[in-house]
Amino acid sequence: MQIRDRIKELRRVKASDLLPNPKNWRTHPLAQQDALKGLLAEIGYADALIARETSDGLMLVDGHLRRETTPDSVVPVLVLDINEAEADKMLATLDPLAAMAEADTEALRKLVSGISTTDENIQSLLTSVLEANDAIMLDIEPPETFPEIDENIETSFRCPKCDYEWG
Repeated sequence: MQIRDRIKELRRVKASDLLPNPKNWRTHPLAQQDALKGLLAEIGYADALIARETSDGLMLVDGHLRRETTPDSVVPVLVLDINEAEADKMLATLDPLAAMAEADTEALRKLVSGISTTDENIQSLLTSVLEANDAIMLDIEPPETFPEIDENIETSFRCPKCDYEWG
């Protein structure tokens, strides 16, 4: 397999000059916004936004919240040589692909325990990362039998192990 390098350049651009992608499907809750502000205050920009060139200007593929959070800042942008269809594919899959990674619980605990921050939003983010990982790691076995089953009950959830549905 031959893998192409689609990065044309690293360009520094005023964040408000970047065009938000109208197809962006991600929303950013207040807790995420606050955690990002805390990280930018403590660390600064250490990751580039991703954009592609269009006839109207640079359009974001990734980095919408960073653009919104620091509109007056000059930010690092990886400018890609991709078309709209490829940008759509990246927009739809970049975050979900990263979310597919599994956690090494011990390594995560060790990493987080060594992090020092005075920002309550960053601390809250770290706590939620640990709690989310703990919830994933719970290995709850479904019961052997259920007292009664009504096949006509509408359900909202399905157990991935035994296919039991509940609502």
